[in-house]
Amino acid sequence: MPACKVPLPDSRQRPAVARADAAGTDDLTDTPDGDLVAAFLSGRREAFDLIVERYRRQIYQVCYRFVGNHEDASDLAQDVFVRAFKGLRTFKGQASLGTWLYRVAVNTSLNRAAARRPAAEPIDVRQHPDGRAVDPLQGLMDLERMAGVRDAIRQLPPKQRATLILRIYQELSHEEIARVLGSSIGAVKANFFHALGNLKRRLRR
Repeated sequence: MPACKVPLPDSRQRPAVARADAAGTDDLTDTPDGDLVAAFLSGRREAFDLIVERYRRQIYQVCYRFVGNHEDASDLAQDVFVRAFKGLRTFKGQASLGTWLYRVAVNTSLNRAAARRPAAEPIDVRQHPDGRAVDPLQGLMDLERMAGVRDAIRQLPPKQRATLILRIYQELSHEEIARVLGSSIGAVKANFFHALGNLKRRLRR
């Protein structure tokens, strides 16, 4: 997966460190998410670097499912973390940090929807046809079917698309998706049901 290098403001734009004698001396590697947020807000930028490291794969995967190619997904994931860096002071801890980041990722992806390119790349090497294991023509047909699925998902209404991506590809529960999208569990279940129905109809066509 491409590295997600997030350009962050320089030290002149960072808030003053609350405990100057502690900054840079504590290892934050195993620090819980909530404490990482607190450390970042106190002025320790390395705490945000750890947040990026923990969540960049999940966020990248969400972005990929929206835009369908590696280059745009990498750019979009970078944008998500830049927005998270700027907006982390609004994180109230009412949901998990992961849920909040998913929300940022979904909103950023939906806002970028109009500028998306057609999907052309598989997300990992397992989607490439292996000439030693399958007939090359069959492999090509499989790739086209996957491209057709991605195309059909992109045509779903925004809430249905987001629900389907979070449920199928990220394997979030209905409760988690409701927190990400700021809706009720009933609405999530309804969106998922309608998304599957619309997807089946589009794929039949």
